[in-house]
Amino acid sequence: MPLPPAPTKRAALLSPDALDAPARSSHRGSRRSGDSRADETAARSPQPLELFDSLGTEGAGGAPVRPARRTRPKATTPAPVSAPQPQALIQVETRAPAAEPAPAPAAAPQPPARAKRSKSTGPAKLFVLDTNVLLHDPMCLFRFEEHDIFLPMIVLEELDGHKKGTTEVARNGRQTSRTLDALAAAQDADIDKGLKLDTTGHREAGGRLFFQTAPLDYSLPISLPQGKADNQILGVVHALRDEYAKDRPGRPKQEVVLVSKDINMRVKARALGLAADDYQNDKTLEDGDLLYAGSLALPADFWTRQSKTIESWQSGSNTFYRISGPLVPNLYINQFVYFEAPGEPSMYARVTEIRDKTAVLKTLKDYSSGKNAVWGVNTRNREQNFAMNLLMDPEIDFVTLTGTAGTGKTLMALASGLTQVLDDRRYTEIIMTRATVSVGEDIGFLPGTEEEKMGPWMGALDDNLEFLAKGDGGGAGEWGRAATNELIRSRIKVKSMNFMRGRTFLNKYVIIDEAQNLTPKQMKTLITRAGPGTKIICMGNLAQIDTPYLTEGSSGLTFAVDKFKGWPHGGHITLARGERSRLADFASDVL
Repeated sequence: MPLPPAPTKRAALLSPDALDAPARSSHRGSRRSGDSRADETAARSPQPLELFDSLGTEGAGGAPVRPARRTRPKATTPAPVSAPQPQALIQVETRAPAAEPAPAPAAAPQPPARAKRSKSTGPAKLFVLDTNVLLHDPMCLFRFEEHDIFLPMIVLEELDGHKKGTTEVARNGRQTSRTLDALAAAQDADIDKGLKLDTTGHREAGGRLFFQTAPLDYSLPISLPQGKADNQILGVVHALRDEYAKDRPGRPKQEVVLVSKDINMRVKARALGLAADDYQNDKTLEDGDLLYAGSLALPADFWTRQSKTIESWQSGSNTFYRISGPLVPNLYINQFVYFEAPGEPSMYARVTEIRDKTAVLKTLKDYSSGKNAVWGVNTRNREQNFAMNLLMDPEIDFVTLTGTAGTGKTLMALASGLTQVLDDRRYTEIIMTRATVSVGEDIGFLPGTEEEKMGPWMGALDDNLEFLAKGDGGGAGEWGRAATNELIRSRIKVKSMNFMRGRTFLNKYVIIDEAQNLTPKQMKTLITRAGPGTKIICMGNLAQIDTPYLTEGSSGLTFAVDKFKGWPHGGHITLARGERSRLADFASDVL
């Protein structure tokens, strides 16, 4: 893969300690941490960075504090000018502590940014919970901050009917019942006045829990059957809205809102003039388009802007670049960056270190070249090459791959797994599992052992193994191909997710297919099975979710991608282009 010409400043100007220092992630929370780091960068930026930043804007992190960058460092301009050029780089590291007292005014705007999460801007509301909310998230009672919660009697009846069984819904029902019992048994608990939700240690819940202890007077349209549970809940909401519409002694008026995961229930409520809302707390993201993509395109004037401050050095077959400027607060550890412009050499690199105001980029291995083929597989586009660099890196323990059908997720994961199991002996075997959620009607019980029962669900495994074995057979003939298939099969184990609890995988290469159908709790259960030397790959297409009440924002795959971004031993890539066939690509676009 062609690389741009090396810049003028070399790594000889850096101390050995700076080169050998381990990478660390500064993005543990959300992008708010990047914003605060941009403020500190603006307050303590020395002259070399001021030359780069004054050329224009580049990213949201640096734009608001640009005036401070122009005015403050100018008082110290004579020092870098009179000193030799090697000393200018040392000044970037040593002058930051000297400016410690000055950033105090710049740090003042930070608390309002954090306080934006608080929703206590108006009067407390009264939320009436539907049964499906309690069965979906048993901890939902403590997620409404200072607002009050009301449970109709029919909800308790439905909750009692779902407590039997070994399914996740039954477990959530039992946990909800235990939580209600603990709240009712707390000291000084009074059901008539409402149970305080913070008595069991959940200090973030400042409201009260009310039960329906008396019949309520309401009237619904004749077209709604009175015996149906959903309609009884709607009647309770209707009665509470009228009751809490006016101020009364000792009880101010409150807005009554129905919270339900059932879309039809919310539609009926709004048709009756009642306020209704979805349960939002389980969503990692409000919009699937906001999901971390794992790659970032560098601006067209990247090399022009960085020409004064960049450093580069060679280590083996990789080239490293140390960059600075307003782009750095928007980067994450193990994020891929690329530069593509007509008439200029392209660059593809990965962020390996973020330290204060600088980031280190490491160029990638080109797996699209025939000499770097992985089990006979070459990458065909930019994102596939990014994904293969993550899959083949022994320092990366957790990889998430998302993309539409035919982008090569399963094929690349299997090819890299076979190479590292059979050739490199890095892992002892491949373990493959998937969420067994069918697209259509279930065909009934499946005969045989655990692996035989999982056979029909593993059609993608068989298809890709057929392709990989055909390419590896060479001229060995029929017996050679049979021996190769037998060897490959002996190193791949197909397991069901139902029996994963309590297991520990040592030196295994674990592939979780169709991970978009997992809930966040199931995803946590699977990832925490990893023992020393184990690598986990989660793959899925967020546009093909078959699990009820699961959306792109609340999927376990979305949850894992968002929580692991910026971790030094994890990486994510969204595969954009399908490579299966022209028919499959066209169908993905138009159907």
